[in-house]
Order: sequence, then C-alpha cells, then structure tokens
Amino acid sequence: MTDAAHSPVASQRIVTAPNAFTLLRLCCLPLFLVLLFGYDTVAGAGWLLLAIGSTDWVDGWLARRFDQVSEFGKVFDPVADRMLFFVSLIGIIVYGLAPAWFFWAVLVREVVVGVTMAVATVAFEMQRFDVTYWGKLATFLLMGAVPAFMVGADSGFPGHEFFLVLGYAVGIPGLALSYWTALAYAPTIRDNVRAGRAARR
Repeated sequence: MTDAAHSPVASQRIVTAPNAFTLLRLCCLPLFLVLLFGYDTVAGAGWLLLAIGSTDWVDGWLARRFDQVSEFGKVFDPVADRMLFFVSLIGIIVYGLAPAWFFWAVLVREVVVGVTMAVATVAFEMQRFDVTYWGKLATFLLMGAVPAFMVGADSGFPGHEFFLVLGYAVGIPGLALSYWTALAYAPTIRDNVRAGRAARR
C-alpha cells in the first residue's frame, strides 16, 4: 500500500470509488427483499445474494488499486457487510426457508460476535484487528451456502437438488469453522482491549 493511501487527505475522504461500490451493494438489499417477498422468487433472490456476496472483495481492491483507502471506508465496508448478512438472514427466516436451524445458527453466531466486537470497541476501547484467514474462509463458505440453500429450495429451478446438496456440503463445514473462529477470537479481543486502554493512558 502506498503512502498516498495513508495521507491525511486520502484517509479522510468519503466520496471514493470503493465507498460508492459498497453503497451500490448495500442498495441491492431492498431488491433482494422485493424478489423474495414481493415476487416470491426464491431462486432469483438467492442468485442476487450470491452476486452481492461474491463481490465483497471488489471495494477493497478498488481502494488499494486507486489509493483510495479511507477511514470511513474501513468502517463502512464491514458495517455494510454485516447489515447485508443480518437483513438477508432475517428475511430468509421470516420467509420460512429450510433448513431453519442452519440460518438460525448463522444468525446467532453473527449477532453474538457483532455485539461483542461493538461493546469491546465502544465501551472498552479495543483496538481494531484484521479478520484471520480461517474467519474469512468461514464467511466465504457461509456466503456460498446461504444462496445455495435458497436456490435448492426452489423446486421450479432446474437442478435445484444439486444446489441443496451443495448448500449442505459447504454450509456445515462453514458453520463449524465460524463457531471455532469465534472462540479463537476471544484471546485476541482481550489483548486488543488491553492494548487500546494502554495506548490511551
């Protein structure tokens, strides 16, 4: 990463290409809900969710490629990702798609980790830290499993049985890995809370 990415002007910018792309992905969320509840198109909503999830890397690439890393983007991107994940999961649960236990397990994990991170950062001055490789892999698997289950639940979609099997094939390992990484973050959170407090003394 170049020095320009860390310059005061660049780091404080809000209107950048990566932030615009993050906003574009976030704006797809109402369309997802319309497809799911308005048009009852489960497979279509699943494919859209897959497109949203598979482009998660683009805003980061744009920021590095064009030296447009910003403090706002560092916060906006993960918040948008969590909002997309939360709302889509809640929508799927309300719609009543199976397997409900899987979607509930993913949602509970995300809520617990999200609340823990927020409380540790705001109330205990935790320093930010990067997601581990295993955490990224778990998210990747889950973001593939959820739309796969959606397409698999649409009996009108050709080959929907394949997607249902695929959902289980990537979803079960992804779910197990996500809970394992959540537990593994505990010592990191503790150490970064201590570091955050020490830095402010």
